[in-house]
Amino acid sequence: MSTTITILGGVGLFLLGMVVMTDGLKGLAGSSLRTVLGKAAATPLSGAFWGAGVTLLVQSSSATTMTTIGLVSAGLLTFPQGLGLVFGANVGTTGTGWLVALIGVRVSLSSYALPMIFAGALVKLLASGRVAAAGASLAGFALVLYGLTTLQHGMGGLAEQLHPADLPSVLGAHGTPFVPGLVGLLSLVVVGLVMTAVMQSSTAAIAVTLSAFYAGAVGLEQGCALIIGQNIGTATSSALAAIGASTTAKRLAVAYILFKLIAALIALILFPFTIRLLLRAGGAIDGVTLLAAYHTAYNVVGVAVLLPAIDWFTRFVEGLLPERGSPLTRGLDRAALMNPVVAVEAARRTVALALQALCEATIAFLNRANQAKSRLSISAAADALQQAQEFLSEVSGPPASEEEELRLTSTLHALDHASRFADIARGELTITVTKGTTEDIRAVQLFEGTLGSVALAASDVAKEMALSGSAEPIKSLDTPSAASALDKAHQCAQVLRVLRRAHRSTTLGAVAKGFLTAEEAMARVDFLRRLDAAAHHAWRSAAHLHGRGDEHAELLAIIE
Repeated sequence: MSTTITILGGVGLFLLGMVVMTDGLKGLAGSSLRTVLGKAAATPLSGAFWGAGVTLLVQSSSATTMTTIGLVSAGLLTFPQGLGLVFGANVGTTGTGWLVALIGVRVSLSSYALPMIFAGALVKLLASGRVAAAGASLAGFALVLYGLTTLQHGMGGLAEQLHPADLPSVLGAHGTPFVPGLVGLLSLVVVGLVMTAVMQSSTAAIAVTLSAFYAGAVGLEQGCALIIGQNIGTATSSALAAIGASTTAKRLAVAYILFKLIAALIALILFPFTIRLLLRAGGAIDGVTLLAAYHTAYNVVGVAVLLPAIDWFTRFVEGLLPERGSPLTRGLDRAALMNPVVAVEAARRTVALALQALCEATIAFLNRANQAKSRLSISAAADALQQAQEFLSEVSGPPASEEEELRLTSTLHALDHASRFADIARGELTITVTKGTTEDIRAVQLFEGTLGSVALAASDVAKEMALSGSAEPIKSLDTPSAASALDKAHQCAQVLRVLRRAHRSTTLGAVAKGFLTAEEAMARVDFLRRLDAAAHHAWRSAAHLHGRGDEHAELLAIIE
């Protein structure tokens, strides 16, 4: 009974340490995690490399995977790029196994771990920001070491009661027939899968396996079989997380599960040959190191097989789960809320897409081009803006830096102006301008010129964000083409505002001369007032999307 309690306590300390250390490392990295992943995933190969590196540093494949899901959902990374990062995360997460193999099971570090826990906890409580995150990382790392030491003691007691001979023999073991060996192999794979599913951590399950082997409770070939199952078991958390999630999250979860199954199938086919090689190498290299190496090689082989076929693999997964829902709101994936920076960028891209759709649909509506369809498009864009507002309301915590604060503020300004424009567009903007004055026709032309330029500027924002991964400052999105479109929108809106004031006097004066009825005059004045307001909000929304909201403050004062 005491052995069981010690083992369970060691696993619990290890899991707690991993959670604390991962949270600390993520806080220490700040927005750098999103920045690195966004810039590194230019190709699936570089994404796999950097995904492995980032996961090794933050000690959490879940952090990398969830951030990747957010970036892909927001449209900031393509699905193949996201897959490359997820594949790499599977390799990076094997680094903890090496920590266990090289340090955890060989040295009793409890005397060093306890002071480290105290120091880290003290820093976490007394400091703030990244210093506090560093303290949490230190305390979490020490908890991992202390948990491994406790686990090592528990496994020592287990080894007195459990021997490799008590477990099923597997393929590759000396003198084991094929059928009993296959049954034993699959049985241990299932045991490994259940271990990970229960612990919700393949790292902890593999730490148990390495400790059990070091204590002599399991054999080398049995440990390899358990590792195969433990790797498959990590897919259970992804499968559970995908229930009720967005299509993007489901796609990455399915891709993750398929990756695990394909890698496991390869490992099972090669198992007899691999075990013979490991047993031969056992004379020169200790078994714990061999198990850690097998764990890494297992995942590397899976990545090496799927990465060259990633385009085919992507099409296959997308065929299994076709995209549904409005293209304007696909980026508003709840997975993006795991990273506030990614969530803001997702909302920014939604605003840009909705603003572009609003401009194009409003122009089509004024030109009598399929007005029913135009109204539906305007309504869909307005609904997308409302969803973006609700999405931003769920972003927790203040921005971590001045740049992130600027991004959030500019996004909110853009959303506010776009929503006001949508309210006007959903109202009655139509009027018979064919019988109007030259000023009426000129006002409509200026309005359409404003919206056309705003649509180009908004489209440029969405494209640049997708290409850059939103890793650069907002100013970097202000490309020459976008700047030209934004300046033209501003000029048209400014001229329209001046024209509107002159038009009001002329139109109301036409009533006294008998050219218009009072009702007709008021309708024309109100129409231009709506055009002016809509053009103003459209232009201001685009300006804030490009981070140029404050740049035109003096001009606005002059216009007003």
